[in-house]
Amino acid sequence: MKKYIAATLLTAFSLLTVSASAAELSSSNEAAIRAALASGKPTVADFGARACIPCKKMAPILEELNRELKGKANVTFTDVWVTPALAQEYRVQMIPTQIFFDAKGKELKRHMGFIDKSDILKELKAAGLK
Repeated sequence: MKKYIAATLLTAFSLLTVSASAAELSSSNEAAIRAALASGKPTVADFGARACIPCKKMAPILEELNRELKGKANVTFTDVWVTPALAQEYRVQMIPTQIFFDAKGKELKRHMGFIDKSDILKELKAAGLK
């Protein structure tokens, strides 16, 4: 009976994990980041991994900001385990790392570790978000 309950709980947890990840931003490639930087809008590029605990905590925040700021700013996520060369190109040393760019695509600031929504918005406003 205990094995059955454990298996049921594990299955339920797996389904919840799949459902939660379905709402996450897809991983950006080099072309997507370059397009965001050339868009004339401020950008936050988040570099992380799907299995990283702080990255998982940030996923719903990034998705929410992506919806709320559509047309005003760009929010990208890059899974460094899927595209390690892109992480290397942007000199990512730990995950998660957020890089804030102004509307001209110039890097303004980096943050390493979890960052909450209000601090992301503060940095995007400093980068020119209106």
